[in-house]
Amino acid sequence: MQPESSSLITATDLAATAETIAAEQLPNGMILWFKGGHADPWNHTEAAMALTVAGLTKQAEAAYQWLADSQDGEGWWHHYYVADGIKDHKIDTNVCAYIATGAWHHWLITQDRGFLETMWPVVQRAIDFVLTMQKATGEVIWARHADGTPWSYALLTGSSSIYHSLRCAIRIAETVGHERPVWEFAAVQLGHAITATPNAFEPKDRWAMDWYYPVLAGAVTGAKAVDRLAAGRDTFVMPGLGVRCVSDQPWVTAAETCECAMAYLNVGNTVEAVRLFESILDFRDDEGAYYTGTVYPDLINFPDEERSTYTSAAVILAADAIDGKGAAAGLFVGEGLPDLTS
Repeated sequence: MQPESSSLITATDLAATAETIAAEQLPNGMILWFKGGHADPWNHTEAAMALTVAGLTKQAEAAYQWLADSQDGEGWWHHYYVADGIKDHKIDTNVCAYIATGAWHHWLITQDRGFLETMWPVVQRAIDFVLTMQKATGEVIWARHADGTPWSYALLTGSSSIYHSLRCAIRIAETVGHERPVWEFAAVQLGHAITATPNAFEPKDRWAMDWYYPVLAGAVTGAKAVDRLAAGRDTFVMPGLGVRCVSDQPWVTAAETCECAMAYLNVGNTVEAVRLFESILDFRDDEGAYYTGTVYPDLINFPDEERSTYTSAAVILAADAIDGKGAAAGLFVGEGLPDLTS
């Protein structure tokens, strides 16, 4: 099966992009950022989702099996892995929670109940671990040292992504016949922290993700979401070029641009979503992979000609979301997920 065609990019091109992701998958299922590089469970999961969209189900399920095999008994993964071991031992809560988003996404497309039931204990352990890092005020501490010592602060982008993952985890629990009211309460608390207590998070105003991610994750909705995107647009969007990853440099990244496009879909602004997506199509190389970023006006690819699997994955997921026909196309606009914002 190939991904659906759309007016923006052909099914053949999307399939070629997916093959460039699969080419960086190791025999144990782990998907590297690029050949000889490292992997992290968040971007690994995003790559697996793109493989599922493209019909590369066997490769996607090998990726999820790697997550199951490498999960610690407490429910966490290390931050970075390499082919022969661990590169960074710290434990990122957002990275750990994202398995729920990936597993729910895979279920939406495949309707493979055996897969979902196999992944349920992996998701359960991961979410239960993440919630041990939630503060009484709702936000989730962003990381823990390998020795068990938590970092001192929460990040808005990470907590927003966790909010989305919690909503996916709740749906997984319901589908396999379990109730997790504690997860629902935690998600409500987290959503409140994101929308009502911005000072609870380490200031990262320079980064585009802190601007659009609360909208992408579905924590900020309605008129407030529209206003939030409007308030940051002139700071982060370079017209016709894409989204700069930081406010003070002309560094456009394709992944952030695609994520921001999906945030605009979340507020019903398909025109801006399409405009952003189209702005990074020139990042594609001859094989179908996508360069991570470009410096303007020099037109230098960075970092150092890097073509990352997570960037190519973001392109596939954004194309699927904008096209709107795939079984999981609505996941990043909250379709089918519990509304916990009230």
